[in-house]
Amino acid sequence: MEEQKNTVVHIVDDEDSVRAAASFLLEMEGYSVRTWQRGTHFLAAAADEPLGCVIMDLRMPEMDGLEVQRRLHEAELYFPIIMLTGHGDIGTTVAAMKNGAVDFLVKPFERETLLTAVENSWSLFNDGGARRQRAVRAGALVQKLTPREKDVLSGLTMGLPNKHIALQLGISPRTVEIHRANLMSKLQTRSLSDALRVAFSAGVGRQMD
Repeated sequence: MEEQKNTVVHIVDDEDSVRAAASFLLEMEGYSVRTWQRGTHFLAAAADEPLGCVIMDLRMPEMDGLEVQRRLHEAELYFPIIMLTGHGDIGTTVAAMKNGAVDFLVKPFERETLLTAVENSWSLFNDGGARRQRAVRAGALVQKLTPREKDVLSGLTMGLPNKHIALQLGISPRTVEIHRANLMSKLQTRSLSDALRVAFSAGVGRQMD
């Protein structure tokens, strides 16, 4: 593996099988992996831990991933965070991305999806100049959208499913699906997390916070 700017990965998940599987895949790629069974455990030790990518489950006993993320920020501990989520948690994960998470993965995740997310996490999190450049590019991409596509994108940034966006806009769910496919093509994105990243970089949805 090529030398990376940061090779430490913290896995925070209460499921033994998830920690074991993710650790195995990442260690095979040369990463140094540290695992944590609870968000509270990681939070208590974070100040003394090496800075690195954090793969954190959204739903955990004692304290969920959003609260861990919030408390890390309060303590000025800025780890690039990838949230692990179930299919029913997308709305909450959107909130995590608004609060600084760099990506999210839906369980169960594929090997290549995990590795790509980890490889991208540090560059997405760091470098203010690159972040400004992404904001300019994101704004230009968003300007290519039609007004209705922008409406659908705004709904996605709020974590709304297609049927709720359809109800809000007075159109059919199928029409929302078409607009969603078109806007993702225009934004040059392949996944919802990529589309959200472009939207947030361009400032879409921030007026709804």
